[in-house]
Amino acid sequence: MITRTDKIRQTPFWQRELAQSIQNIDELLHYVKLERADVAVSDEANNQFSLRIPRGYADRIAKADASDPILKQILPIDEEMRNVAGYNTDPVGDLQSIVAPGLLHKYHGRALMITTGACAVHCRYCFRRHFSYHDACHSNADWSAAIDHLNLSPQVNEVILSGGDPLSLSDTRLSRLVDKITSVPHVTTLRIHTRVPVVLPSRICSSMIEWINKSRLRVVMVIHCNHAREIDQATIDAMRTLTSTGVTLLNQAVLLAGVNDSVKSQKELSERLFSAGVLPYYLHMLDPVSGAAHFEVSEQRAKSLYEGLRACLPGYLVPRLVRELEGEPSKTPVFA
Repeated sequence: MITRTDKIRQTPFWQRELAQSIQNIDELLHYVKLERADVAVSDEANNQFSLRIPRGYADRIAKADASDPILKQILPIDEEMRNVAGYNTDPVGDLQSIVAPGLLHKYHGRALMITTGACAVHCRYCFRRHFSYHDACHSNADWSAAIDHLNLSPQVNEVILSGGDPLSLSDTRLSRLVDKITSVPHVTTLRIHTRVPVVLPSRICSSMIEWINKSRLRVVMVIHCNHAREIDQATIDAMRTLTSTGVTLLNQAVLLAGVNDSVKSQKELSERLFSAGVLPYYLHMLDPVSGAAHFEVSEQRAKSLYEGLRACLPGYLVPRLVRELEGEPSKTPVFA
């Protein structure tokens, strides 16, 4: 008979690590040696969009520092409860782009699958923090409707896996989905948008590498890292494992007030990414999602910062400064 202990031992390490994530505000504050009096935490904001952070990622937060750039990205605070004009629950028009359960088709040549609502970490500026995954993704258990749409769309040669975070899924489920995508003859590229290699590097395991290696698809992984402090040695090792399999690694960051809105922090991020084998890809202006207005950086400041980056970095380390606008055929450059 298989005991509970046996089941735990058989569970992949990354899943056990994920299950032990911090999901309580007071536990996190104790972990980083802060008191509620030090930060304007909000239980109401936490009830609306709950805290979640893997312990290994929490270890990178500086102790007793309320201004730590990692802490600011994940701690629910009072300012999230402000109603700000222009900020809404569907800031990039996802709901208008659904063509089949779980499948968004916004741009020519590529389609996006919302694979899950689960994430390894809950970022307070997340543009899908209000997204109704159940309503948008119902009846996608076998992805038949999405695959049918892809088969009928010969112009689509790239499928993007998003969420939530697709790497929150087990390798069994992911490999089955990738097999279905691979069955569509005109699809040549699989792109995975994920924060997991940064916040939970143990997820880059042998079973994941196995299904990547067996796929005929070119694999591009767009990680999401906003600050150089997020990249530790375990993250670098995970990135190198991915590049050794032939995965192309790119990074997209979000420009966040109080987190990375300086030339110094952006320069350090690009250089740290490059040392891990990742090329900067996009630097996004904040999507105007309700609850995140306090992270906004003005366009004027963003352009000034971008000029500073272009002056101190080689071109291949300067990400494109963009914003996403509903109905546009691609990301919109902010700095021409």
